[in-house]
Amino acid sequence: MMGHTHALTGAVAWLALAPALASLPYLSESTRLIEMGVMADALTPAELIAGALICAGAAMLPDLDHPSATIAQTFGPLTWALSKVVAWITGGHRGATHSLVFAVAVGIGAHLLANRYPLGRDILVVLMVGLALRAIGIGIPGKKFASAMVNIALTVGLFAVFRSYEVGYAWLGLAIGIGSFIHVVGDCCTEKGCPVLWPLRQRWVLPYKIGIKTGRAFEQKFLAPVLSVAIVGLLYLRLAPL
Repeated sequence: MMGHTHALTGAVAWLALAPALASLPYLSESTRLIEMGVMADALTPAELIAGALICAGAAMLPDLDHPSATIAQTFGPLTWALSKVVAWITGGHRGATHSLVFAVAVGIGAHLLANRYPLGRDILVVLMVGLALRAIGIGIPGKKFASAMVNIALTVGLFAVFRSYEVGYAWLGLAIGIGSFIHVVGDCCTEKGCPVLWPLRQRWVLPYKIGIKTGRAFEQKFLAPVLSVAIVGLLYLRLAPL
């Protein structure tokens, strides 16, 4: 799947799953989980929106093994070089990063970061929001520098809004993990599939004739618009007054 499709699926997954997860008894009432700060309370509207953006950005993380992917191009030579290293370590595109192991690992890592290092947590939030905006195409067509400035301005503005609403990030690891895993699920629906249970090499994949062809008309003209409508519908469902 293309970057913007992954980002949209990440936002849809968070808006669909997070409220239900927040209401589960074992997450909201367990003393141990409350101490850890994992979905201890129902999400506020600001947290729901922040989570959708962060989950959308996290849905780009598995493609860090692809030097030509959106995430590898987002922060110039820095992310490109990191992508080359990740691709070398994991064995190339759709290797270890496209697995359940990776999704769990980055989710746990983000949770520990959020609990222990506030500055690192804030940096991660800014990076994920900026990546989400880049993936869904926020910017000025044909103007790379101007688009980057728009992205930075919107990212900083959104982060400031989240701070003003005192958004808590106890759920950050969950959003990162869900976003990363929904990327894997999406790529399993394409013709190439993913090694979901890495280090086992078997790829989970739909048959070629029904698997989504990356970048083709179905993805761009049907799937992306449907996901966009789903986001609007879920936001209305979650945020509209009863």
